[in-house]
Amino acid sequence: MSREQRGPNEKLGTVLALAGISNAGLARRVNDLGTQRGLTLRYDKTSVARWVSKGMVPQGAAPHLIAAAIGQKLGRPVPLHEIGLADADPAPEVGLAFPRDVGEAVRSATDLYRLDLAGRRTGGGIWQSLAGSFAVSAYATPTSRWLITPADPSVEREAPRPAPGARTGAGTGAVAEHVRVGHSDVAKLREAAEDARRWDSKYGGGDWRSSMVPECLRVDAAPLLLGSYSDEVGRALFGATAELTRLAGWMAFDTGQQEAAQRYYIQALRLARAAADVPLGGYVLASMSLQATYRGFADEGVDLAQAALERNRGLATARTMSFFRLVEARAHAKAGDGPAAATALKSAEGWLERSREGDGDPSWLGFYSYDRFCADAAECYRDLKMPREVRRFTEQALSRPTEEFVRSHGLRLVVSAVAELESGNLDAACAAGTRAVEVAGRISSARTTEYVRDLLHRLEPYGHEPRVMELRERARPLLVAPA
Repeated sequence: MSREQRGPNEKLGTVLALAGISNAGLARRVNDLGTQRGLTLRYDKTSVARWVSKGMVPQGAAPHLIAAAIGQKLGRPVPLHEIGLADADPAPEVGLAFPRDVGEAVRSATDLYRLDLAGRRTGGGIWQSLAGSFAVSAYATPTSRWLITPADPSVEREAPRPAPGARTGAGTGAVAEHVRVGHSDVAKLREAAEDARRWDSKYGGGDWRSSMVPECLRVDAAPLLLGSYSDEVGRALFGATAELTRLAGWMAFDTGQQEAAQRYYIQALRLARAAADVPLGGYVLASMSLQATYRGFADEGVDLAQAALERNRGLATARTMSFFRLVEARAHAKAGDGPAAATALKSAEGWLERSREGDGDPSWLGFYSYDRFCADAAECYRDLKMPREVRRFTEQALSRPTEEFVRSHGLRLVVSAVAELESGNLDAACAAGTRAVEVAGRISSARTTEYVRDLLHRLEPYGHEPRVMELRERARPLLVAPA
């Protein structure tokens, strides 16, 4: 459905020319973005011509998808007014701000948590309606502000008193601002974060138990943030909420909801600053780096990982520093910089060897051990097209029991299959691929599915082989299932 403006949309035509996108190209991009959000769109070059020459305005999420498609090509956010679609329903900018004031930071985060509920009520999913593009440039201001000022001077808060007769209680949704927050409230949030981490590792970010994290942020964390607390309790509260918010971002990332992940990450970094928790802020930046690298912005991924490293020198534990260096290595490898990746990997391994029991590693780093180092090192060498090294590190990575880290095991099997294929071992590649498909079928992870899809693409030259045809048939239900 479309409605007509007066005259041609010259702004849209100008930006399309600037981005170098044809009418057919824009239609294809918009349709693809719609598919990622569960929408069936059938725009073509004629549709785009009508938007430009006749000023037709597509309805629903389409204007935001148009902005997202152009923004991906330009590498920056594209507001609706820039493409002459400002009179369409505005896509909320909630979650993209990194306020200097801690009170504004609370408002920014809680607005994001509440927005998720609004999307659930529509039945279509909040990120389907937001539909903003992932723009790595949106990380620039949050990163620079965090580097310059990694902690707020005070977060003590005295909430407004409720009116006489008003309902009370953090979970009621009414006048929750008067709640007096204590350490027991914070402990419950940390316990929720720990439970969510376990479910995410075992079942994927799309599992229903993992998807309860946004609900926890809305129902439990938001009222506490709006309550009253001392500086000491407030720091702990902001830290626990930052962990949960980063987890919400990670789960969104794992299920392919890149826009949601970006907004959660930005708010998690701001909350970590309010918590005065520099290592946690570094962990959020490392998550941003992995997302940027995964999305094809490897240079920015390097910058984000190095930001985490520089601010944490002398503060983070050896194991934490090792993980940050490992994330940097992933970005260097994706950028094709072998020497820089090798240097970062060597440093990561060195930090890991220096770590000791009793170092006081943060709880959120519990997943990181030598086998995880080996798994990521294998991915680095896969990107650098060094299959012998991939096989060496993958053997170690696959030696750990899989009950706790099911998704990681599936990803490692795909990496192993790729290495075997590049080494000329088709049988071994198909065997590892078959095991990976079996694992992927037991979890809800768009990222794992994409790894399998990439493997099948690499196997296309051998498509006539019975082993490959069998693997493709096994993977068919996985590839056609909704992410």
